[in-house]
Amino acid sequence: MTDLTELSANELIKLTALQMAERLRAGEITSVQLTQAHLDRIAAVDGPADGQGTGVHAFLHVNTEEALAVAAEVDAIRAAGGTAAQDLHPLAGVPIAVKDLIVTIGQPTTAASKMLEGWMSPYDATVVEKIRAAKLPILGKTNLDEFAMGSSTEHSAFGDTRNPWDLDRTPGGSGGGSAAAVAAYMAPLALGTDTGGSIRQPGAVTGTVGAKPTYGAVSRYGVIAMASSLDQVGPVTRTVSDAAALQELISGHDPKDSTSLPEPMDGLLEAARNGELAGLRIGIIAELEGEGFQEGVLARFQESVQVLKDAGAEVSEVSCPHLGYALGAYYLIMPSEVSSNLAKFDGVRFGNRVVPEGGGTIEQVMGATRAAGFGDEVKRRIILGTYALSAGYYDAYYGSAQKVRTLIQRDFAAAFEQVDVLISPTSPVTAFPLGEKLDDPVAMYNNDIATIPANLAGIPGISVPAGLSEGLPVGIQFLAPARGDATMYRAAAALESRLEEAWGTPFWAQAPDLAAVSEAAPAGVGNAPATATAGGEN
Repeated sequence: MTDLTELSANELIKLTALQMAERLRAGEITSVQLTQAHLDRIAAVDGPADGQGTGVHAFLHVNTEEALAVAAEVDAIRAAGGTAAQDLHPLAGVPIAVKDLIVTIGQPTTAASKMLEGWMSPYDATVVEKIRAAKLPILGKTNLDEFAMGSSTEHSAFGDTRNPWDLDRTPGGSGGGSAAAVAAYMAPLALGTDTGGSIRQPGAVTGTVGAKPTYGAVSRYGVIAMASSLDQVGPVTRTVSDAAALQELISGHDPKDSTSLPEPMDGLLEAARNGELAGLRIGIIAELEGEGFQEGVLARFQESVQVLKDAGAEVSEVSCPHLGYALGAYYLIMPSEVSSNLAKFDGVRFGNRVVPEGGGTIEQVMGATRAAGFGDEVKRRIILGTYALSAGYYDAYYGSAQKVRTLIQRDFAAAFEQVDVLISPTSPVTAFPLGEKLDDPVAMYNNDIATIPANLAGIPGISVPAGLSEGLPVGIQFLAPARGDATMYRAAAALESRLEEAWGTPFWAQAPDLAAVSEAAPAGVGNAPATATAGGEN
């Protein structure tokens, strides 16, 4: 067996999840070694749990004892051999992080809100049940914008998460914690949720791979609801193949989720390993390039399109004429569902209770609880949604937004009659400085302009790194028809592999040095190489 004197912890945490799994099965490393290396990395670079200081602050809770216990169990099963060892899931023993919107037994689930601070769930979400059954050690719960409402992870009640590429910038949102954990080598895999881009947009600005499966492909049972018709759980990884493998693990029909698709999602990893582009029809979405997109983002996008053409893909431009209305429709539909889903958090039915001084009526307790428990962005969306659903305005706002949603779904249906997948930049901008857009909600909302349409239509989407603009990651998004996840993974993996050939190294291996926050790193835990040379500078 190769121990960490031959394969250092620094090298170990920089393998892909599938490479880790292969070495575990071969007996070259143990799950305890692998899990401990990631726990040491978290201790070295993540900073205090309160979000103060210069650390990344990707985690709200670190699950040390349980993670090591699961790792030891996997090692014991493999050491014993026999049927039990053969029956282990291929990813067994590979650590994973979980967004703190997904309920877990034995760990707090807070949704990054004071309303749920310290809450311990009595049950596991279906995706967590699948993770536990496959024996992946859960490293902990990751930070997010409160109740998943935001695009920068600055709306967490427990402190900002920082982008590992530049600690003065945001990691995107709402799932910035999961993306930052993967980008900073604190976890090889993570789970996120995507309501309007909360997996893909953080993926784009942190240089990670983020995938939103077809709506209903992955169970939402046990995921604290934001907007039920839009929410979807998905993988956060460093490679497309890792994302495909994780989606295969967590997908499948769940009778506890009424929106769960009846058929399984098989063949995703096989599609990601295909890499064949000849004959694949790729459509450039005319409405998702140009005005509002940074010059460097468009440059990386155009370079990626050329790479696809050179590899044999058939590339053409398609129009989805109603996408210009997607942002407006989303910010009526989503807040309306938020106002309904969060109504139960009132200190009486759910949530931490705040009682006014001297006592009060039920209504006064509810008012005090919601005033103290919810942050400004959550309050903003509840108020907007309640207004949109109110008598006299329902048809004018919510009803009209649903009609626009139908038009967008028809746009995509027409586009997919012409092409197999669609392509666009994932985010119009690279990671922006912390605090830059906090006082301008509309500017913050515009970060999701390219990702929101997929949620409105229920189709799958994935963001893959496409290089750098002024030293910061740029992401490219692929969209596919509903249930076309395999085709999406095929196209994304093909671009990923060809860009890697051009760069001479995987993009995830180019992450910047984190020495500024890891001077006290435990022995054997090092820093990512500062060799970020992908793409050009703009």
